[in-house]
Amino acid sequence: MRVWENLEPKAVFRFFEEICGIPHGSGNTARISAYLQKFASDRGLWHRTDGLGNVVMRKPASAGYEQVPGLIIQGHMDMVAVKTDDSDKDMTAEGLDVAVDGDYVYAKNTSLGGDDGIAVAYGLAIMDDDSIPHPALELIVTVDEETGMYGAAALDMSDIQGRRFLNIDSEEEGCFLAGCAGGKRISACVDRSLMEKKGCRMTVLVDGLQGGHSGSEIHKERGNAILLLGRVLAGIAKETELSLIGISGGTAENVIPSRAEAEIMCDEPDRVRQAAAKMEEELKQEYEVRDPGLRVQVTVGQNGAGMADSPQATAYFLNLLTALPTGVQAMNPSVPGMVETSLNLGVISSDDSVITIQYSIRSSLESAKNALTDRVMAIFALAGVKAEAGSDYPGWAYRVNSPLREKMVRVYEKMYGEKPQIAAIHAGLECGLFLGKCPELDCVSMGPDMLDIHSVNEKLSISSTKRVWEFLLELLKDKS
Repeated sequence: MRVWENLEPKAVFRFFEEICGIPHGSGNTARISAYLQKFASDRGLWHRTDGLGNVVMRKPASAGYEQVPGLIIQGHMDMVAVKTDDSDKDMTAEGLDVAVDGDYVYAKNTSLGGDDGIAVAYGLAIMDDDSIPHPALELIVTVDEETGMYGAAALDMSDIQGRRFLNIDSEEEGCFLAGCAGGKRISACVDRSLMEKKGCRMTVLVDGLQGGHSGSEIHKERGNAILLLGRVLAGIAKETELSLIGISGGTAENVIPSRAEAEIMCDEPDRVRQAAAKMEEELKQEYEVRDPGLRVQVTVGQNGAGMADSPQATAYFLNLLTALPTGVQAMNPSVPGMVETSLNLGVISSDDSVITIQYSIRSSLESAKNALTDRVMAIFALAGVKAEAGSDYPGWAYRVNSPLREKMVRVYEKMYGEKPQIAAIHAGLECGLFLGKCPELDCVSMGPDMLDIHSVNEKLSISSTKRVWEFLLELLKDKS
């Protein structure tokens, strides 16, 4: 028996649970792509896939709907795969342990992947049910959206027939998105020259932060564990000399890191503990409201010898980490409360030769996005650090004339007696890339209520999923 077998709508939750049973983190989408191809083959649907694993399938219009403009339904098959520190699940090989909590579904000790598994589930439920009246349908499911929208960037659109484009990749019911920010990624490598050092090995950990999506939650000014760890280490370095052995933190460029740790070598472990305790007290006071669970922990290991950066190289790196920006850089002057430009230092890792730093930069203004990219690249250049900017995806500008949006508003008002919210978001969506290939597309994005996406606290509302399903059915039924 499936865990979600009795949830409504049954078809949507059946497909979503099947998707959750297949590992599909970004970069690990071969199995979910094969599942989608088999789905289409088993039902005799026209479909194609490309070298990356993007899947496109078609379903002809129902009788009487041949003249209604066709609809493209689009989502992505990859998820941000994160788990709790104490979880032993291999998310590259094992499915999720799904559960129910009141009005929400979630996955035990991991992210859920509602972003964007629910879009795929909606699409499959529609393509599977011949009793649903509908215009000609195309379902586009892309790979690796979360790591740079690589699937959408590579997808061949030359044979796509529809021009009304419904992206199901937003997380607030009753809000139709009509624009989004563009973005870039930066990756930098700090060269290391390790030497043999003697002393006490210690681990410094910053965790307990909420983290979250760096687009939709960056305005909440939650703590960035990587930069807070840098502050803690810099505070320790003021009290005693230390050498960096290794550092790690974060899960993806577009996720605000909730945990980061460093292994250091030092001759005065008591001073390290005292300085870390002082820094924890200061940070707890700063983040009392925004991140009340913040913790700084020091674990003392054994005395001995090992390879580490010199104290001078460690100090140089900590200066760089102190200089690096993160968070909101500018608010949109035309839309109160909306972020215009931001960046997120999402991942840091190290090996014996380099420390790697990865950024996500977003802005609704192309010029501001490029200026902020130049600023970060300049900081790295001044520090003598190699950096590359890539994964540049465009924003999606608001279109005044949108027949699809007008139809969606009309159906929504008829169902609920009120107007939906029309908005643009700071997070990135694949619509901008698709519009670049096919400028005549009429795009709208929507979705059910989700909480804390890209985190182990992610939840999807059952009742909202049902209402959005009912809306989709009415939208498909409408012949305008």
